[in-house]
Amino acid sequence: MHEVSGLDRFDLRLLAALQEEGRLTNQQLAERIGLSASQCSRRRAALEAAGVIRGYRAELEAGAVGLHVRVFIQVTLSAHSHDNARRFRDLVARLDEVQEAYAMTGDTDYLMKAVVPDLKALSVLVNERLLPHESVARVRSSIVLDRLKDTRRLPLPA
Repeated sequence: MHEVSGLDRFDLRLLAALQEEGRLTNQQLAERIGLSASQCSRRRAALEAAGVIRGYRAELEAGAVGLHVRVFIQVTLSAHSHDNARRFRDLVARLDEVQEAYAMTGDTDYLMKAVVPDLKALSVLVNERLLPHESVARVRSSIVLDRLKDTRRLPLPA
């Protein structure tokens, strides 16, 4: 049996099926991966308990709910200290517009992906929420013109 990080081929097939359609019942999973529904239920529960499956959610189309501008924002901190980094992380946690945020190597300290309704909302985010914050020295934003690929699926081994 092929294993990756303690996962066997049935676990990987179960995960691949759930990545494709998170609403599958245990019976539907069983039919797809060749196990019984009860085995699928136990495996799914174990993968959830282990944190391999982090959750289930509906994927919303941003434009359909009025969020038409997708932007990547690079932030450089004013000082590189534990307290300053904590203050910035606390700020990011309060910004609902920010979908993802990463601490980075290189010239930029943080990279964030955000969605906003329009350019005015982007201006408010950058000029009234990020730039005035004591932890922030510099902000650069890049507006997304076209999305070439959008997936949350992980490339699991076959």
